[in-house]
Amino acid sequence: MEYKFKTTEELLTFLNKELLSAAEAAGVLDISKARLGQLVKDGKLVAAKEQPKMFLKSMLLEKKDELESLRKKFRPYDE
Repeated sequence: MEYKFKTTEELLTFLNKELLSAAEAAGVLDISKARLGQLVKDGKLVAAKEQPKMFLKSMLLEKKDELESLRKKFRPYDE
C-alpha cells in the first residue's frame, strides 16, 4: 500500500491514528506482549519502527483475522 501526504499535518494525523505501540498492538491482537515479540522475531509481523516498537494498525487488523481463524482451528475448546 502506498501513502501520499500533501502536508506535514496530514502525515502527523495519519501517524497518530495508525501507529500503535507494542502494548496497544498486543491489545488489538488479544495476545501478550511476549507473544507479539515472538511474532516479530519469527517474521510473521513486521514492526513499522523498531525502538520503541510501533505497528501499523492496518497490518495488525490483517494479522488479527489470521490469528482468530487459527485459534478457532487449533483451540476450539476456547469458544
